[in-house]
Amino acid sequence: MIKTKTLLAKLAKPFPKRLAKPYHDYVGLMCGKLPEAVSKVFLCLDMDASLLELVKSEKPDIIISHHPFIYGTLTKVLKNDEKKKALVEELYALNIPVLSFHTNFDAGKGGMNDALAAQLGLLDIHPLVGDTMARAGRLETPMPVEAYAKLAKKKLNVPYGLLIANGKPIIESVAIIGGGGSSTYSIAQTEGIDLYISGDVPHHIRRGVVLDGYNYLDLPHEIEKIFMPTMREIILTIDPLMEVVTVNHEKLPKVI
Repeated sequence: MIKTKTLLAKLAKPFPKRLAKPYHDYVGLMCGKLPEAVSKVFLCLDMDASLLELVKSEKPDIIISHHPFIYGTLTKVLKNDEKKKALVEELYALNIPVLSFHTNFDAGKGGMNDALAAQLGLLDIHPLVGDTMARAGRLETPMPVEAYAKLAKKKLNVPYGLLIANGKPIIESVAIIGGGGSSTYSIAQTEGIDLYISGDVPHHIRRGVVLDGYNYLDLPHEIEKIFMPTMREIILTIDPLMEVVTVNHEKLPKVI
């Protein structure tokens, strides 16, 4: 068991709130009252109603999600979302608070994008100059872009991806942002990165990639499931006796 203030202070060192993207992100305590001490943590990508029965069964002291449990102010969200309101009321009744580490975890050292870059096997991993949330690195051996895209899909354990191969046919460097980071692909291109990986790319950005003669690999947002084992390892480094429950409950759409 560890004092909650101690645990959160140690997590705030690599993932301070100031790293969260301003104006459109919500991190930290989402709802509930923090306990004095923590001995059991529940980790998930998204805290939603489908996890409620498991939470009741596991009885954690706190829930930590990657994506914000409350995306906005609590009062405004609950006024407009009856299902979320009911879930929050259940969690208050259980006395289990929810915290979220989102873009501060994405940007922080040892967080989301460092973990994804390491999972890809990139060498000399470093932030991009123009977007410090992204991580870039080089391949051990240059590869054809389509062959590398298939390898990246396998390494990040997703069944499909969308590749735009309009840049260098043989690539030596890669940059990645987990989730929906497509809008900053041009920064990676400007900094000489051969392939950019992110998700949720809209049509107009796809057209930009094509017209700019660049390589882009769109992988599902769910590659961010690496949050759970990464945060678990971080928490156990802080307190090896902590009980950490992780759940990967989000299924990808079926390709038809």
